[in-house]
Amino acid sequence: MKFIMTSLLLAIGLSIMSPAVVAQELSLQQAMEQLSDAKEQGLVGEKPDGYLGVVESTATAQQIAERINEARRQEYARIADENDIAVADVELLAGKRAIERTKSGHYVKIDGEWRKKP
Repeated sequence: MKFIMTSLLLAIGLSIMSPAVVAQELSLQQAMEQLSDAKEQGLVGEKPDGYLGVVESTATAQQIAERINEARRQEYARIADENDIAVADVELLAGKRAIERTKSGHYVKIDGEWRKKP
């Protein structure tokens, strides 16, 4: 009986929680809108491979990085295909440019470590 009650309470709890979890999922547009603030707060930063990385792990930072990285991955593949070059080459060039354009005080990953750009 105790097992059934525990299972029932768990199922009810999950069903109540699920809509809230789904509601917190960020769209690409929402991630783009929050990117600047996330960088200002030191939550995410640019990596030399052309993708965002999570500096301080939060659910929002993770979602921002995931959504934007998905879009970047698709764009890098498109550029590579159009120019008949390797995706890895596009990623490295994009990473270099992103790090160069990063504002002072925002995080970049250099030699495997997160550092604030001077």
